[in-house]
Amino acid sequence: MTIPPSRNTGADTPTPTRSLRDAPPPERLGPPAALNAEQHEAAQALVNGPRGGVYGPFRPLLHRPPLLHAVAKVGEVLRYQGTLAGELREWTICVVAHELANVFEWRMHRPLAEKAGVPAAALAALEAGLPLPPDLQPELALAAALARELLANHDVSDAHYAAALRAWGEPALVEWLTLVGYFAMVSWLMNVARTPGPSGAG
Repeated sequence: MTIPPSRNTGADTPTPTRSLRDAPPPERLGPPAALNAEQHEAAQALVNGPRGGVYGPFRPLLHRPPLLHAVAKVGEVLRYQGTLAGELREWTICVVAHELANVFEWRMHRPLAEKAGVPAAALAALEAGLPLPPDLQPELALAAALARELLANHDVSDAHYAAALRAWGEPALVEWLTLVGYFAMVSWLMNVARTPGPSGAG
């Protein structure tokens, strides 16, 4: 199996200064040029699974199939076997993608967030770096504040923790925190790899 090279082009600028509206710079850590048997098997498992292809963080992860399998499984549990409402899950992913300037996850999940019921005005404000609409659902406003605090400070305040616990309960809070951590991890990987956005998105 041959993984197609990226066709994206763009200025060779550092990831932290990237705008979600800009074309991503050229990919610098894609999949291996030639796949060994283990890598071919891992790629085929992705093609045959719920994702239906090798894209996003799995392009660089194909270098290490055991990691690819582990990361893919966590993502599948969070996206396809999770207990969080789709609106909350997709909004949280968008907040993480925006905070970490990750083009792939933003372009992949913004339309999914709208489909799940996240207001278009909230997503537009998030993308533009503007204050969120004052009438945004309290649960989504809490998720945005909590995710931003966690990514910036690597912890959350007692007040935000208590609010999240009241809103979601312990099991859902654990799942939500893992969701943030998972999408932060794959966003960092793709930012360094300069993984292109999804085909036809954005």
